[in-house]
Amino acid sequence: MRELRYNPLTGQWIMVSAVRKNRPWRPRNFCPFCPGSEETGYGWEVLLLPNRFPMLSFDAPKPKNEDFYKKARAMGQCSVIVETPKHELRDLDELPREQMVKIVRMWIKITETLKENRNVAYLAIFRNKGEEIGVSLKHPHGQLYALPYIPLKVRLKIENSRRYYKRTGECIFCRIIKEEEKNGERTIYENDNFIVFMPFFASWPFEVHIYPKRHIQYLTDLKVNEIEDLAEVIQVTTATLNAVLDRQMPYAMMIFQAPFKGNYPFYHLHIEFYPILRDNGKVKYTAGIELGTWEFTYDGIPEENARKLKEACKKVSQRMSLKGKCI
Repeated sequence: MRELRYNPLTGQWIMVSAVRKNRPWRPRNFCPFCPGSEETGYGWEVLLLPNRFPMLSFDAPKPKNEDFYKKARAMGQCSVIVETPKHELRDLDELPREQMVKIVRMWIKITETLKENRNVAYLAIFRNKGEEIGVSLKHPHGQLYALPYIPLKVRLKIENSRRYYKRTGECIFCRIIKEEEKNGERTIYENDNFIVFMPFFASWPFEVHIYPKRHIQYLTDLKVNEIEDLAEVIQVTTATLNAVLDRQMPYAMMIFQAPFKGNYPFYHLHIEFYPILRDNGKVKYTAGIELGTWEFTYDGIPEENARKLKEACKKVSQRMSLKGKCI
């Protein structure tokens, strides 16, 4: 069974898939993403594979609706982006820069292809890292969900962005960039085309956002020099997160683009990292208040953790060839 179930209280769709419970958990003697497996073969650098245990599928059956509750076809695509043939690498900062550029180009190619699919309303490209975050396979990889609807969080961002634009004539993301550059207290790194900072409104202890300085909506809008600069800031960000507590940081990363259906000139491409450690060996759990109300608590002061990230960035910059600068 694979279907979408609508929550009338929140306006959300819940993805239901019976095949998901069959996913392998960290197999020790076999990796399906390594070169030479049945799925991968040889001679590749970055590989897009269908998820063998998908929540969504373009051939999903049409469910039968009930009298009150609403269901819909789990229409869409779930894929895995295998980022390197090398199994032992721990994070994106350990890749050669040219390999990171190839990953960004894969993100762009995926976006370009799925924008043409009339069944896709929104593309979520994301990355999970670490056993604490629930990653079932260690081989470096990201994922994509091509959704037939716009997720609630994205809808809220769009609504608030549209409201601010109507009131001021300004993109709210561009305004945030100006505020962070003016303040400087939370800015971690920047190059010619991107800025990395801890947001004023951070929910996670070491939360980091990446904004392009140019006002664009999609990865497909990136120019050649911007692709290279995005590859750099992704690597600087992951290196900084891994250095701030002197251990590999478990995190989730999400790329936010504009939806594919509709016109969103007021929206702005951005990337968010949600690291789940608040200290070495201490996880920031989402418990009662967060799960019950979706309202986050922040233990400490964001600017204090931003200073720790700044110091970590300066430390990793000494071993990385960078075009930009740690702030």
